[in-house]
Amino acid sequence: MTEILIALLIGAIAGLIDIAPMVKRPIPRESIIATFAQWVFLGLVIPFVSWPTPTWLTGAILGLLGMAPSMIVAHKRNPSSIIPTAVFGVALGAGIGALASMHIGGA
Repeated sequence: MTEILIALLIGAIAGLIDIAPMVKRPIPRESIIATFAQWVFLGLVIPFVSWPTPTWLTGAILGLLGMAPSMIVAHKRNPSSIIPTAVFGVALGAGIGALASMHIGGA
């Protein structure tokens, strides 16, 4: 149970980091909430995926894949948002993987 709470906390922190620059921009509230929810979900998934790769790399891959729906939707509204979304996906996913490996056994 503690591992799940740690994973939730790590995902929530990643979500807050990702939405921080979005709050000051004219972005629909639903998009901000959805982005935060995606990171909470990814925080629960990334730590428990066991691939034969370093955990930060697993996190980077899953972070990018997890943000793909946002990139597809955002492309229609604002094509220039794809790059930052991909960068945040890779960076925060790698961060989740690295933190999880330090705080959650078996990650």
